[in-house]
Amino acid sequence: MKVPLRIFVITLLFAGSALWLSSCKKDPVPPTLTTAAVSAITLTTATSGGNVTADGGAEVTSRGVCWNTLENPTVSNNKTSDGTGTGPFTSSLTGLTPGTPYFVRAYATNEAGTTYGNQQSFTTSPVMLATVTTAEITSITETTAVSGGNITDDGGGAITARGVCWSSSSQTPTVADSKTEDGSGKGIFISNITGLEPGTTYNVRAYAVNSAGTQYGPVKSFPTEQVKTVTDIDGNVYNIITIGDQQWLKENLKTTRYRNEDPIPTNLNDNDWSNTLSGAYAIYPHELIDVLNSEAGVLSVYGALYNWYTVDDARGLCPDGWHVPTDAEWTTMENFLISNGYNYDGTTGGNKIAKSLGSLSGWASSPNVYAIGNTSYPEKRNASGFTALPGGYRWETYGSFGNIYTQARWWASTETNTYSAWQRFVSYGDYPCIRIDHDKNVGTSIRCLKD
Repeated sequence: MKVPLRIFVITLLFAGSALWLSSCKKDPVPPTLTTAAVSAITLTTATSGGNVTADGGAEVTSRGVCWNTLENPTVSNNKTSDGTGTGPFTSSLTGLTPGTPYFVRAYATNEAGTTYGNQQSFTTSPVMLATVTTAEITSITETTAVSGGNITDDGGGAITARGVCWSSSSQTPTVADSKTEDGSGKGIFISNITGLEPGTTYNVRAYAVNSAGTQYGPVKSFPTEQVKTVTDIDGNVYNIITIGDQQWLKENLKTTRYRNEDPIPTNLNDNDWSNTLSGAYAIYPHELIDVLNSEAGVLSVYGALYNWYTVDDARGLCPDGWHVPTDAEWTTMENFLISNGYNYDGTTGGNKIAKSLGSLSGWASSPNVYAIGNTSYPEKRNASGFTALPGGYRWETYGSFGNIYTQARWWASTETNTYSAWQRFVSYGDYPCIRIDHDKNVGTSIRCLKD
């Protein structure tokens, strides 16, 4: 069949036109875009974005911004994903580090590749010093006080340490002086100030630490109370300390007479000491103590060692207006110290108060860091002011003496049965104040408590 010439020519013309159009079509190129200025800058966030002004001849399949602390960031660094297509878009940058310079560029991707907008730079806001106030000083005694503070603004950084610091010589104490450590974070905190000198004026201020540094609250000043004393029937003068709501003698009892002036028997031989059912006292032999050369010297430093029958005698042992504490009254003192941060590690649970009770000298050393006589945890050493000396004791059997330098023991007035009564003791290598019932014939120190 013959094709008419006219149809053949038209077919050739259409085919040629298609070939010509196909040969003139351009390949796509990467998109064209700009980067928006950075705004809304905070400690850890910022806002930017961009504008895809041309798609390069192919659909824009992803767009956003990328950033880094080095110049010319790419999508292999941090980036956002903010949709597709041309036109303006907004990007939120998150997870930034405070006070850090950054570089940011918009990006857009089509089948021809990824292209970047112009580079913008910015610096995140820095962490500022915290805002902290100092609490009023309360519960002032001869050696302790209570303060604290309130951190109302953390400055944009986590509060890693807080407390109060104090000094009697500096008008503006710092954390290089004496201080408490009272946790972390914003808000109100309470600080127990210990180890003060009686009759002394102190300056105190709260502190708060974040990555920007240490900030201090206003200075508060206060004087500690003057030393109070009481005198026993023998004329021995004792300092008085306050622990919670209780007033205690700061030294072990030294009297050799009952309150009615009757003498307390002494110088019992070993057999009589072990078997007596009446009050008696002993003095640790000075020959067994390195630095003391007389009974009077031992009595002056360590006090006397009394059996429990002196405690139970109706004639009275302590100065007028004072008494030997009951087992419950010892517990009250212990609970106050524990709950108010006097544990060697600052915790408020468990009995770890020995270091806060012990004197600063006179104790045998121990490899245990928490031990009463070691210099570790210096802010807790004798923090209560109790000044316990390791005066040892006289055994209930054989009448021999022991544990000078390593133990301090005190009677409670509460008996457990016909033969024993409660005691408290602290030991050189341990951390609790220990409650134990002991034979009434053991010779033990006594601390008196105000009625």
